[in-house]
Amino acid sequence: MTDVPATETEAAGATAPSAARVWVLDDPRAGTAAQALGIAERLGLPFRRIPLAWSWMAHVAGLAPRGSLLGLSRGTRTAIGNASAALPDGGEGPDLVLSAGRRSSAVALWLKSRFGCRIVHCMSPGLTGLFRAEAFDLLVVPSHDDPKPAPNVLPIMGAPHRLTPLTLHQAGEAWHERLAHLPRPRVALLVGGPPGGTEMPPIRAHRLARQLARVTATQGGTVLASTSRRTGEEATEALAAGLGSVMHLLYRWGEPGPNPYLGFLATADAIVVTADSVSMISEACATGAPVFYALPEQAGRRQLRFIRRFEDAGLIRPLGKSLAPWPRPRLDESARVADEVRARFNLPGSEA
Repeated sequence: MTDVPATETEAAGATAPSAARVWVLDDPRAGTAAQALGIAERLGLPFRRIPLAWSWMAHVAGLAPRGSLLGLSRGTRTAIGNASAALPDGGEGPDLVLSAGRRSSAVALWLKSRFGCRIVHCMSPGLTGLFRAEAFDLLVVPSHDDPKPAPNVLPIMGAPHRLTPLTLHQAGEAWHERLAHLPRPRVALLVGGPPGGTEMPPIRAHRLARQLARVTATQGGTVLASTSRRTGEEATEALAAGLGSVMHLLYRWGEPGPNPYLGFLATADAIVVTADSVSMISEACATGAPVFYALPEQAGRRQLRFIRRFEDAGLIRPLGKSLAPWPRPRLDESARVADEVRARFNLPGSEA
């Protein structure tokens, strides 16, 4: 990621100005940034988006008890240092900082030590949390990480994200005509890859595709498959071969044209997700379709704890021979966290 100056961003649906100055630390990893951005957007307040770019020193920033900008690129440090002067209301820094991921936790604490702002941080703050966990005003931690109970800890199911009912409705409208010719039931297949890796074993991808093809073909339906950056080219081709016996549409990660991921989610009658992806399963559970997980052997121990929690809560089931739905609630943890933030900090929209 190149150095990018801080930019002004207004949350979708924000219609009234607020005295609260909200900053979002935008980590370059999309899945990490989406957690903080998803909560910010659900607050319904204008917010300032601070893109972060990292240097090789990022791994030691968490050693500073009061936070640090160590590990940020020079351009990002300059942008953060000058951001308060660029605020249209002439304010001196943020009132509320939303961050996610271990690297951004040190930056959030540095902002608090300088401006006295509140911090809402998603995921474990890493080394920073060992020294100053109490300094975070709210830690949003997945329940499958077994966080220790504390007044500033909010356990949640899965991961916050940017998928909203409005986003799903808009995606469904946008993709309706393009997918209307495909027979139902339409089964979205969301394929990830090994945690921390970039190559799924092709034999696993082929086996999953053949299993889903058989199940879908018995109902005369269509598979809408989408791969990710972690899937790899060989596994993608193996997936395509395995889907050959059923009507299907396959989006290969990085190919030209619009990514149909949201369209697949919004229009699917059932959703199958590989067990390695906490974020995609969390997003799938925001829809009204039944959600099934596949390839549990590809998940790490943390992901398997997540799968067990979701399965015990009745949110997901293992992929078998049926795609029949069952009653389950739609998961909307980003909205729940936003409600908690408004209530705790007396922001507009709270009843305090």
